[in-house]
Amino acid sequence: VEPSSKMRAQRATDRLPAIAANAEQLPLDDDSFDASMALLTVHHWSDRRAGLRELVRVARKTVVVMTFDPFAPTDFWISEYVPELIEVDRRRYGALETIADALGDDVRRIEVPVHRDCRDRFQVALYARPEQFLQRCVRQGQSSWAHLPAGAEQRGIQRLADDLQSGRWEERYGHLRSQPTIRCQLRLLIARVK
Repeated sequence: VEPSSKMRAQRATDRLPAIAANAEQLPLDDDSFDASMALLTVHHWSDRRAGLRELVRVARKTVVVMTFDPFAPTDFWISEYVPELIEVDRRRYGALETIADALGDDVRRIEVPVHRDCRDRFQVALYARPEQFLQRCVRQGQSSWAHLPAGAEQRGIQRLADDLQSGRWEERYGHLRSQPTIRCQLRLLIARVK
């Protein structure tokens, strides 16, 4: 079953209907909405520029894109254990400027801190809960792991498990368990269009 089909099947039935479509060809009229939005999705699109043009086309006023800037500094520690994730994310997300440029001339870039109690399980949301990375089902819900070279995931997770057991992770990063937010690469782009 296609991943997007699984996600649609999980939607509550009392919600507004969803339209199954590709970002690159939205089945919507020009200026259909005051705003369009893409949250943590542009790295999955086959043609990012076309998808961003579609967001601009269907919005009368504003386009909002939440994504990651994989070239920005971060206090998140996962790359110590799986350094290959850096290159995977840089390849998949690309430079933040490529997204901003596609949205037009009037784009605000906002750094978004991630809160310790964030209920989502995207990677950096688990900065204070490293044990969750040991669960295969958690990693399967984070798309970057599927793009790693053979063996990288297992090696990294074993190093993390060893450091958690020995107390080394606590020595180096234990302060994050009580830190309310973390500086990371999450970015919000807000573009005024038309």
